[in-house]
Amino acid sequence: MMRAVYRQLTVGFAALVVAGGAPLGPLAAQERGNPYGEWRYWGADAGSTRYSPLEQINAENFSQLEVAWTWRSDNFGPEPLYINRATPIYAGGRLFTVAGLRRTAVAIDPATGETLWTYREPYTTRWARSSRQDAGKGVAYAEIDGRGVVYLVTPGFFLHALDAETGLPLEGFGRPVPVEGFGEYGTVDLLANLGHPFDPESGIPPEIGYITNTSPPIIVNGVVVIGNSNLTGRLDPRRENVPGDVLGYDARTGAFLWKFNVIPQPGEFGHETWENDAWEWSGNINTWPPLSADLENGIVYITTDAPTNDYFGGHRPGDNLFGNSVVALDARTGRRIWHFQAIHHDIWDRDFPHPPQLIDVTVDGREIPALVQTSKQAFVYAFNRVTGEPIWPIVERPVPQSRVPTERTSPTQPHPTRPAPYEMHGLTDADIVDFTPELRRRAMEMLSRWEYGPSLYTPPLHNANAEGKIGALFCPAAGGGTNIPGGTVADPESGIIYTASVKSCADFTLVPGAERDRELTGQSGRIPVEWTHAPAEPSLGSIQGIPIFKPPYGRITAIDMNTGEILWWIPNGDTPDRIKNHPLLQGVDLPRTGSASHATAVVTRSLLIYGEGRGGRPLLHAVDKRTGQELATVEIPEPTDTAPMTFLHDGVQYIIISVSGDDLPASYMALRLPG
Repeated sequence: MMRAVYRQLTVGFAALVVAGGAPLGPLAAQERGNPYGEWRYWGADAGSTRYSPLEQINAENFSQLEVAWTWRSDNFGPEPLYINRATPIYAGGRLFTVAGLRRTAVAIDPATGETLWTYREPYTTRWARSSRQDAGKGVAYAEIDGRGVVYLVTPGFFLHALDAETGLPLEGFGRPVPVEGFGEYGTVDLLANLGHPFDPESGIPPEIGYITNTSPPIIVNGVVVIGNSNLTGRLDPRRENVPGDVLGYDARTGAFLWKFNVIPQPGEFGHETWENDAWEWSGNINTWPPLSADLENGIVYITTDAPTNDYFGGHRPGDNLFGNSVVALDARTGRRIWHFQAIHHDIWDRDFPHPPQLIDVTVDGREIPALVQTSKQAFVYAFNRVTGEPIWPIVERPVPQSRVPTERTSPTQPHPTRPAPYEMHGLTDADIVDFTPELRRRAMEMLSRWEYGPSLYTPPLHNANAEGKIGALFCPAAGGGTNIPGGTVADPESGIIYTASVKSCADFTLVPGAERDRELTGQSGRIPVEWTHAPAEPSLGSIQGIPIFKPPYGRITAIDMNTGEILWWIPNGDTPDRIKNHPLLQGVDLPRTGSASHATAVVTRSLLIYGEGRGGRPLLHAVDKRTGQELATVEIPEPTDTAPMTFLHDGVQYIIISVSGDDLPASYMALRLPG
């Protein structure tokens, strides 16, 4: 009882004095930082809704869409790129994005696709060391003293401010970097404010750790807020790394303003959740997705991943704040306003992979400024975004405990009571494929060698367990549920969210950390953890390509956040040909299974528009937002890679999709109506 009460109090206490008592106007009535027809943020607006009020493209003419231009990114780096993870922004009559392994900033003419300018950071060893070179999701934009400025964070962990018209570094911003090729201004070395020893050219010493970046910053009322990334814990078997502390800078000058410690230091809130002094050497808890912000109240919202390492935490006992959390920060000072931890002591790699959506809802007659966070675990967590109070109760429920002798998992985990989960939780015999009796028999035989069950939190097993099992399954896997390629879109006019998800299970086992450490190169830290993840043998997941669980394999779910009710769901696309034509399924009347890929969506005033994502078919669909009925479909050259966007330029609405495949390296394709 004390545990639940303590957590309830820590969620909302500090929010009572947020932003000097600023009024809460309805978010739907504001521009949300995005003027009509523009797309100024990775998620369209500061609330990451991926919503546009445009409706020039509608149900009646969607099928007439044609390609206006194609922009290829394969000549922006030392090797061709086959996935483009960036969503462009549109501001001031131009498109801005990143391309290539060096994360070159690019300005593009919206009507023709012509490249207008580029900016590429000089080579450094710290860039070469980054494992996230090809993971850049875009840039940020703000108007400073009447001039458009593009903000870029690179894999080398530098912040650049560029004139939006010319692409030249912004005069008076930042300080000189003592590395050949850097200019006298326009750049901030972000390592300088983390508090670790570093070299400007080579970065942080490997034995201490390293840090990089995947997502653009966000500008909140004159403050540039910077997230970060790291080598995922499942790939790095050592316990030490640097924490993913969040940084704030003056948008005009680049002056350092604040740092938020994601691992609380002595005397800070949450420090007691790190036992055995693990706070001294633990790392990660990175804010690697894009960020969201309430501009009116001056709050920025960060989402975090697990501490080192992803699948074993015996070396870091305790709940490990602020791992796997949503944290609301005062954008001016970096002060914590409220937080919510979705997983205590994570050993499932269930970080938050995308930003929260900020919308206003009406629940039981009460108007609530809401924050909605979907997740890998297919839960929807919903809060008053100012106070941190849950909109519907979130309760702590007992979960299975680890049997790894040195692991100490949390006895309970938070479970939202509303909305209901929108993907398979855990795995039961009722979930197993039954297209034919033979398929089910083979699936059950395969599963007999694994530990699984109905819990979302089945803990991993090590390869020396006494039961003779290969390992443990947990569902959804780290790549399942809602994830970064698709994520969630929200309609701020109706309060309905649309979330893309994938059904999946993880088939991992734990092996000795020292053994795994000898097999790898490029690790950070010094001391291998006792146990770490490795692929299990034989691998699990399908029978000759047929998933062991029932469809749908991927879906889109519409949820009314005014009521917490699931309105409808549809499979992500049709049944793949490899399933339709599978020799083991001849003569079987198959349902529409959807593709095991994350749909990539955008929502407009009249439509939900989505591509089937990586692994899906090269199609773009238009769907009725209220019913899920498919209204129209157009063919595209290759499947979509990541979130699309839309904008209005010279009176013409465009949709930009990121595509790649065997016949077309990573490219942007602009679609518009004829004429």
